[in-house]
Amino acid sequence: MNATVQLETFVLGQEHNGIRMSTDEFDAITEYDDLYNYELIHGVVIVNPIPSQEERDPNEELGYWLRNYRDHHPEGGVLQSTLHEEYVRTSDSRRRADRVIWAGLGRQPDPATDVPTIVVEFVSKGRRNWQRDYVEKRNEYLELGVKEYWFIDRFERRMTVFKQVRAEINEAVVQESEIYRTELLPGFELPLARLLELSDRWTSK
Repeated sequence: MNATVQLETFVLGQEHNGIRMSTDEFDAITEYDDLYNYELIHGVVIVNPIPSQEERDPNEELGYWLRNYRDHHPEGGVLQSTLHEEYVRTSDSRRRADRVIWAGLGRQPDPATDVPTIVVEFVSKGRRNWQRDYVEKRNEYLELGVKEYWFIDRFERRMTVFKQVRAEINEAVVQESEIYRTELLPGFELPLARLLELSDRWTSK
């Protein structure tokens, strides 16, 4: 593809699922069919449906908790920024994360160059989505330098926190009744049950 043509005429849509593209070409696109989400995985465009209400509602609530922590907690200044549906950039991919968090930088992050401190994914329904989020994204995020990867699974009623410790990947399972705390965000608390309850409200309809 030609990046100049993309800027002027190209509109990325569902029909482009599976086409090959460079990271420069993908980054140059400015027009999208907003009924879908788009990722570039090892040079191939992947088109996904937008997240369901069961994912979006708890994700928005988590963003609210994080910003409230930043603005009102005595140690909240460690959190620089958090964004939902943000790209995580690797050398040949553009992974679209449910939420990214930058902490401890001491300045406003640049998403194009600053690796997120924490990445959060709310798993979608289906074995393929679970494999992508639990294995593929975990490996790519930690190799990139993400300090913690939060994998929130509403189906198994738990959250798994992954960390890279030297050559090993450590994982800690947070059960539904537990509150998660991390030294990366001193004083921040994540009560998992409250996020899962928000998902449940949609699935019960």
